[in-house]
Amino acid sequence: MIVITGATGQLGRLVIASLLKKVPASSIVAAVRNPDKAKDLASLGVQVRKADYNAPESWKAALAGAEKVLLISSSEVGQRINQHRTVIEAAREADVKLLAYTSLLHADTSPLGLAAEHLATETMIRDSGVPFVMLRNGWYTENYAASVPSAVEHGAFYGSAGEGRIASAARADYAEAAVAVLTGEGEGGRVYELAGDTAYTLTEFAAEISRQYGKQVNYVNLPELEFKKLLVSVGLPEPFAALLADSDSGAARGGLFDGGHQLSALIGRPTTSPAAVIAQGKIGA
Repeated sequence: MIVITGATGQLGRLVIASLLKKVPASSIVAAVRNPDKAKDLASLGVQVRKADYNAPESWKAALAGAEKVLLISSSEVGQRINQHRTVIEAAREADVKLLAYTSLLHADTSPLGLAAEHLATETMIRDSGVPFVMLRNGWYTENYAASVPSAVEHGAFYGSAGEGRIASAARADYAEAAVAVLTGEGEGGRVYELAGDTAYTLTEFAAEISRQYGKQVNYVNLPELEFKKLLVSVGLPEPFAALLADSDSGAARGGLFDGGHQLSALIGRPTTSPAAVIAQGKIGA
């Protein structure tokens, strides 16, 4: 039995879609806070179990019979350590044979503020005694591609990454990597630094937008605080705006780059290029 936490999230759904190509649906458990949002998964034969990061008592039943668990990091920045501890302790009590965790690229040395909770979670997992794999995910290209329509409209792509090189990949690439680990053997103790094969600056990213849309889009680099203010002004909640601005600032210091190609090696194919992700968004517009 393989349990996927946060299974109705963007990454969780992609993991399950990929997992269904390799194992029977009946051997997959979608652990979700709201089972109503997972009716489509249940219709495919996936077991849906209610489990809330903030309800420790829900995890014993959620992990019953689990051999492997993918702990997809909580989206509630600032609350993650306690939430993740709940799952880790339940995994230990369930005698899980492998606990894979979606961490952050170079979590132990990253300049990104996001790294602290990820590193604390990694420490808890190591201390738990449960066999583990750390999937240190780099940036999702979709994080930048989401701003493409606005960039095309205004002729400017804003950020705070300077000329830092970013080795991002599509969310589906990271989902496939998780599945490769969950369906593989002898993974215990591995730490994967996962990043895209193609590295770029945001100046180059803006140039690719210009090429695909036939309209000049320039990259406008802002100081971190100014970028945060801009994001708040367009409607982002302040904590999320601060997170994005900090991450861009970290990218300027190399925090979103890795040239090891461990992701493409793990999934057995080149990672999805930034140009392809931009094009996918264009098709869906």
